[in-house]
Formats: sequence, structure tokens, C-alpha cells
Amino acid sequence: MHGGALTGWLLMALCAVSGAYCLLRARSGTPQERRTARSEALMGFGMAAMAVPAAVLSPPDWAWAVYAVLFGGAALRALLPALRGGHHLHHLVGSLAMVYMAAAMAPAITGSGGGGHAGHGAAAGAGGIPLLTGALLVYYAFYVLGSAGRLLPGTALAPAGGTGGGRGPGGFGGGTDGRPELTTACRLTMGIGMFAMLLTL
Repeated sequence: MHGGALTGWLLMALCAVSGAYCLLRARSGTPQERRTARSEALMGFGMAAMAVPAAVLSPPDWAWAVYAVLFGGAALRALLPALRGGHHLHHLVGSLAMVYMAAAMAPAITGSGGGGHAGHGAAAGAGGIPLLTGALLVYYAFYVLGSAGRLLPGTALAPAGGTGGGRGPGGFGGGTDGRPELTTACRLTMGIGMFAMLLTL
């Protein structure tokens, strides 16, 4: 990634911790809340794996196809619930963004000797579609700002009101578990991580 190995390690750690917290959330709540938590855990661990510095682990060429298939399946699973809006729509966008990044990084593997994670750096310059990357960056910028706003003291006490409650940009909720501020913080962390990864395409 741009910014060196330290940036990659930090992003990997933040996403992995967020994924682990989402797994803990998946142990309780309604079936819908548990599904949401599992989807967010998959996203967190997937982002953590993509953020591992290339100097430590250079994934094989087929790894990016695995990412694309895995998150393509997650996108299909989120498609019907996304029609109801709320945070399910964000899951769909996130899964499709992961498929897009995996596809954009795959040519960087075969076109350079820098390994898979070189796709986060200059080697992926020809990988992404600028208009689509820009649209995703705008989306995640608004998502991050909305999530950060819900963590401010005046808004943190707003009722969650379901998985789509406590609405921010696009109606994304803060969660209904016992610690909604931690759920929002995890979502904020993953939004920042996605924004950082998209910046390097």
C-alpha cells in the first residue's frame, strides 16, 4: 500500500479487530442482527487479508479470484434484503466494492513482479475504472462522515430503532446490540479502511 508497511499493518489490525468484534455480536440478538454481524465480520476479515503488507505475504495469483467469488456470493446474498434499504444496502455496496477491488488488483499481479498486494500501490494504477473508483470514494466519504457524526456526544444517545435505525447517510443504522456506539465505531473503521484501499487503485 501507499504509505509503507506500517500503514498496511495498521489497517490490517483495525479491520481484523472490527471483524472479531462483529463475530462476538453474531452470538446474540435476533436472526437478522446475527446475519448482519456475520456479513460485517466477513467484510472486516476480508479487508484485513487484503491489507497485509506485500513484504510479508504475497498472495498467489488465484487469491484475487477467490476474493471476487467470495464477495460476489456475499453481494448476491445481500441483494434481496438490500431492496428494503437500511444497512443491507450498505452491505451490498461493500461486497460489490470488494469484488471490484479484487478484479482491479488481479491484472497487477500478472502485469508486475510486485505480488498481489502491489495492487494497493502504483502497480494498480491501470487497474481501476476512475469514474467507478471516484463514485465509491464519494460514497465512503459520506458514509464515514455520517458514522463519525453518530459518535458525537449529542447524537450517540439517539435511539437505534432496529438495524436500519439511528439513520445516517443512506439510512445506515448504528446497530441494536447493547453497545451501539461500538457497532458504529466498527463500521466507521471499516468505512475508513475501504476508503483508504480505494484511494490506492
